[in-house]
Amino acid sequence: MQVAPRCGARTRSGKPCAAPAVAGAARCRMHGGKGSGAPEGNQNARTHGLYDQVMQERRLVHSGLKAEVRLAIAMLQTRRSREVD
Repeated sequence: MQVAPRCGARTRSGKPCAAPAVAGAARCRMHGGKGSGAPEGNQNARTHGLYDQVMQERRLVHSGLKAEVRLAIAMLQTRRSREVD
């Protein structure tokens, strides 16, 4: 049985790392032996647009409600001003 090559990194105490090295590398997986790097392109920037669609609909509803509330407030104010006179 063949012994797997060991990681060439050193611990803080100065002893060599006891983990086996990743195939084709001199370091173990914890010390950088395996890694593909960052993904190509900016995949984190992908969006589905669902949130924006929902918020756009809500803004339309809220703007309509705001107009109704403002109209009701104006009507109440005119009624109150007539009652005071």
